[in-house]
Amino acid sequence: MPLVQIKLIDGVFSKEQKREMLNQVTEAMLSVEGENLREVTHVIIEEVKSGDWAIAGKPFETEDVRALIEGKKVQAA
Repeated sequence: MPLVQIKLIDGVFSKEQKREMLNQVTEAMLSVEGENLREVTHVIIEEVKSGDWAIAGKPFETEDVRALIEGKKVQAA
């Protein structure tokens, strides 16, 4: 029974974007494992509070991720 966990910083992606992630990740898994496992393929999104995620020991905030999406260079505080 496949289980995929996606961890995101809270407040970055809309409900619609998260639903699309769930759908596309499920479809990607099925392209490898086969359609017969659709009913037992689980995909879970877990959101981490802004600032509770660190990269190289430096907190990463919602605004940092949004800046990256916009193509800006970001250094975590």
